[in-house]
Amino acid sequence: MKSIFSIIIPLILLFSISSVSAQVPRFSYEKFRNANGDSLQYRFLYPDNSINQKYPLVIFLHGSGENGTDNEAQLKWGVMNFASEENMKMHPAFVIAPQCPPDMEWANANYAKDGKVMNIDKPSKTGAIVMELIKDLSKRFPVDTNRIYITGLSSGGHGTFDLIIRYPNTFAAAVPVCGSGDISKASSIAHIPIWIFHGAEDPSVNPEYSRKMVEALAKAGGFPGYTQYPAIGHFCWLAAYSDPMMMNWLFSQHK
Repeated sequence: MKSIFSIIIPLILLFSISSVSAQVPRFSYEKFRNANGDSLQYRFLYPDNSINQKYPLVIFLHGSGENGTDNEAQLKWGVMNFASEENMKMHPAFVIAPQCPPDMEWANANYAKDGKVMNIDKPSKTGAIVMELIKDLSKRFPVDTNRIYITGLSSGGHGTFDLIIRYPNTFAAAVPVCGSGDISKASSIAHIPIWIFHGAEDPSVNPEYSRKMVEALAKAGGFPGYTQYPAIGHFCWLAAYSDPMMMNWLFSQHK
């Protein structure tokens, strides 16, 4: 005869699993379409907002492995840290996580054999749409336009550098994670608070990209933060987005 525990425990587990799967996602499913008919899928996190208060807006750019059309994959790494109960309580904000379509990029740059990154004149199509989306949301929601932040990992780190270089007056702070940018444009973004993260043993994006950008920003009069994790490869974002000091720093920045 089975014990009562052998019956009750599986039922409790089944109920717990069903409850979790039935929960409404904190990030809503959205799609933005501009005047030209170009579209971009994104997920949107709302603060528990008051009509009498404005909130910061965070733009999160995923890595190339999450490119697609499912409007799901971009939540795989990093951005869910912004949706934790603790963070939503301490740092209420609007957070958008757009999904880059297949075979497209956030940044529009040439990557030379000598390791130099050179921005091409116009932003990528997806990068331009992200900027249109920021303007649209800022009109429709109580966004504090003095507290618009951008962050991204890997190709999203490239995109973070790319967009702050092209639109240096839009963002109050930036957190590029294992990315790269055009150091010749460092003077145009030296005024922006930037905290750069990289793994010392990254086989995919050489940490030298980040180190050179830190050096260029400092020479241009900036005060960039830089965290290089020892004995860590490409997945340094696991530590970066779990760092409460980074979150506190980011949300304390204003234009």
